[in-house]
Amino acid sequence: MIREGRFTDGQKKAFAKLWPKYGIDAQQIDIFDANKHFDKPQPLLLDIGFGSGDSLLSLAQQRPDINFLGLEVYRPGIGAVLRKIEQHEISNVSVMNVDAMQFIKAHLPADLFAGVMVWFPDPWPKTRHHKRRLVQETFLIELSRVMQDQAILHLASDWQPYVKFMIARVEKVQSFTRLDTHVNPLNLTRPPTRFEQRGLRKGHIVSDLIYRLNK
Repeated sequence: MIREGRFTDGQKKAFAKLWPKYGIDAQQIDIFDANKHFDKPQPLLLDIGFGSGDSLLSLAQQRPDINFLGLEVYRPGIGAVLRKIEQHEISNVSVMNVDAMQFIKAHLPADLFAGVMVWFPDPWPKTRHHKRRLVQETFLIELSRVMQDQAILHLASDWQPYVKFMIARVEKVQSFTRLDTHVNPLNLTRPPTRFEQRGLRKGHIVSDLIYRLNK
């Protein structure tokens, strides 16, 4: 579900001015074709729920030889990201304002991504809200379809009950093999997010879960 949130004047202006340049309208897509939205044909990574976008942009700057597609439901965060893309002249990022599950299921072809990041998704801590959590078995099955053979799935959370929840869900999808957290197959450094820093201030433990897909 698309969410508006608090939209500052600066974010609104950035969204209006820069969306046509760096944003992709889901309504205009039947089946996503990366060649139409990136300057260079190079490996593509998917960042789901990039928030303020600092991590997404850091990754793009680390690896200009990789293209990054970011999905986010909050338009204010997208406005902030668009402004930073323009300021830093980053050419290997495109963003979309979509519900990830709906878009993946309806518009993405098979074997598209070399890697997928889902960092600090909403943990929905109350039991009655667990069904709203993003990382469910059905979501993982859809992800496996759009990921390439040997692609990497990187999950991260500071909410340990959700960490256990995610581990249990991924284990049900037998095509994913968990890797040691010291392994860095994508050669990317995950920058700290605001959610992570807030969790650390509260004394939370941050867990990274890294998996390889075997088709």
